[in-house]
Amino acid sequence: MGLIAVAAAAALVLGLGGCASSAGTSTSDVTGVWGSPNTQGKPGLELKDDKSVAGSDDCNRLIGTWSLTGDTVEFGTFASTLMACEGVDTWLSQAKSATVAGSTMTVQDAQGTKIGTLQRASTGY
Repeated sequence: MGLIAVAAAAALVLGLGGCASSAGTSTSDVTGVWGSPNTQGKPGLELKDDKSVAGSDDCNRLIGTWSLTGDTVEFGTFASTLMACEGVDTWLSQAKSATVAGSTMTVQDAQGTKIGTLQRASTGY
């Protein structure tokens, strides 16, 4: 009898998870390359299917994790190199969340203030 209850609970959780992911932004809407991480002077990120993120603020390499809550991409703390680069705006390293509308990712800091945008790229990182 206990095994049946566990199986029923698992089916319910999986069913509810499917409903939750069908509303709003989906993982496939946000995975991929945003910006131009391989182009000098251009920041960019790659959100991978395994929930890892890698990129560059055009000076320092960034790595971390991401998750999707509703329509919001939430970034974990970024680990990065610490090179001093003259004239480079390192705004991307302050990213805490983002929203996606079409081919534009709007990036916010910890206070929810917009700090920049990245366009969906057509090539891999």
